[in-house]
Amino acid sequence: MAHATHDDYFTTVPAEVRPLLEAIQAEVERVVPTAQRCISYQMPAYRTGTGKNRVFFYFAAFKKHIGVYPPVHDDALLYELSSWRGPKDNLIFPLKETVPIALIGRVAAALAQQYGQEAAVAPPVK
Repeated sequence: MAHATHDDYFTTVPAEVRPLLEAIQAEVERVVPTAQRCISYQMPAYRTGTGKNRVFFYFAAFKKHIGVYPPVHDDALLYELSSWRGPKDNLIFPLKETVPIALIGRVAAALAQQYGQEAAVAPPVK
């Protein structure tokens, strides 16, 4: 089924998972205020909104986890993310554990910079 918007996608996941997706969405939009919502590969995603307008962040709900793509190459984050790295360096956050929303926001900010986001990235919340 093709999804036109993030909200369309959210209606297809279990009700208990929607708040996590909404929290990720809010955090990405907070840390990368110029990010533009889109759907890519049938997942909620964000475009840089500037220059080449590239998709820099994808997230999706699965039966037992939330996935975040593509792999981040920020050396400062790699160690911190090691317990969630999947076989292709994507991130896998099990639903049975607390999903680290602020850390996912830091990943989004790093990916925005990695993919050429020209706009300022908001500082992390402490």
